[in-house]
Amino acid sequence: MSTIILFEEKHVRRTWNPTEEKWYFSIDDVVAVLTGSANVKDYIKKLRKRDQALDAYWGTNCPLVAMPGVDGKIRPIRAAHTEALLRIIQSIPSPKAEPFKRWIAKVGH
Repeated sequence: MSTIILFEEKHVRRTWNPTEEKWYFSIDDVVAVLTGSANVKDYIKKLRKRDQALDAYWGTNCPLVAMPGVDGKIRPIRAAHTEALLRIIQSIPSPKAEPFKRWIAKVGH
């Protein structure tokens, strides 16, 4: 089950993994919300380069998950469950990080 939820009127895609019983959130959507970056992929690339511990963590904890793309078609989207997402958020300097963490605790439970 995939859904789109809103944080401060911005879309964040998520999907439920019934095997793990966890929500997975689109990392691109979360980074876009927190940074306002025009080029989210480039921001993530620089973030991973700057934080080598996060880069090592990325491959194991951020799988590709089937979610609707911008065009509505189901595509593999890089995603993270709540705990992994909190690790990513701590690497992003943003005034929205704390409110987003509280929000994710509510919608990710």
